[in-house]
Amino acid sequence: MRKKDFDFLIVGAGLYGAMFAYRARQRGMRVLVIDKNPHVGGGCYTEEVDGIQVHRYGPHIFHTSNNEVWDFVNSLVPFNNFVNMPIACFRGKRYNLPFNMNTFYQLWGVKTADEARAIIEQQRAEFAHIAEPANLEEQALKLAGRDIYETLIKGYSEKQWGMKATEIPAFVIRRLPFRFEYNNNYFNDTYQGIPIGGYTRLFEKLLDGCEVRLKTDYFEARAFFDSLADTMVYTGRMDSFYDCRFGELDFRSLRFEHKQLEGIRDFQGNAVVNYTEAEVPYTRCIEHKHFEFGQQPNTVVTYEYPQRWETGAAPYYPINNERNNRLYARYAELAAHEDHVLFGGRLAEYKYYDMHQIVEKVLALPLTLYL
Repeated sequence: MRKKDFDFLIVGAGLYGAMFAYRARQRGMRVLVIDKNPHVGGGCYTEEVDGIQVHRYGPHIFHTSNNEVWDFVNSLVPFNNFVNMPIACFRGKRYNLPFNMNTFYQLWGVKTADEARAIIEQQRAEFAHIAEPANLEEQALKLAGRDIYETLIKGYSEKQWGMKATEIPAFVIRRLPFRFEYNNNYFNDTYQGIPIGGYTRLFEKLLDGCEVRLKTDYFEARAFFDSLADTMVYTGRMDSFYDCRFGELDFRSLRFEHKQLEGIRDFQGNAVVNYTEAEVPYTRCIEHKHFEFGQQPNTVVTYEYPQRWETGAAPYYPINNERNNRLYARYAELAAHEDHVLFGGRLAEYKYYDMHQIVEKVLALPLTLYL
């Protein structure tokens, strides 16, 4: 029998696919990567505009406490020491995130942890009668009280999910971490940063030595691509893989509005500003030069608009409610019986992953099991 052209066909040049391709190539395996986009990197793709690395599909900050993961990505490209410290804007006022003593001072003028705790506990007590929160609003009020909920949670959540807070499932907010110290660092991880020169450089390193075909849709020539490799790594939507035979999984989508601002050195003074009031249609504004401490005479900003997902739109966030989880389980049962297909990544696993989790997951895979 004629040996196939490739050991692995990888559908999708995002982080999971690129990581798998890298590991396979390091072991001398023949790899073909295809992606329907005109670029590698999936949602992490960055593009240089006026000397600024623009995160085309929203900000991506790499963070981890795993030494192996951090050492691995830095062995490919150097990372800078960017620390994510987003700001929330509500009716013209700025608040630090995550919720910490700076936030509490901006809300109430308190200066000590005991003062902040007292106000939070007092406001939470008003909702102590809610034994089992039925929705996000009840969950947030029970966890944080009215001021934090109405100022920093309600409007943002309603825009993000496209429904009233009373209609959003309570599980969306399992907990709300409070820091009773003046610490604006969004992440608790040991390491965080951005690849110097943008994420695309990282993907070029991961895919070096692999055959990559862009603007190539697997479903337009499925039988042909299936014939090329012994094993497939599929990173797209699992329901699409099975022709949505049980129905479509639901997602939330995003729309990005990019603006080049000539002659403006600094537009908002921070990489990420969240807009938490419902009346502002976008959830956040990103000023990309701050990810790399840029001093360019111009700037580039991106407004991020959450939107309803429809067939053909880009899926960003899985909606893990009861209906979708039950539907995904039916597809996952089919996938479990595939001998030569590995499903991986956010879309294929219908699960929100951070970047470091994908890297850690693929580094741990025993590749020879899939041949």
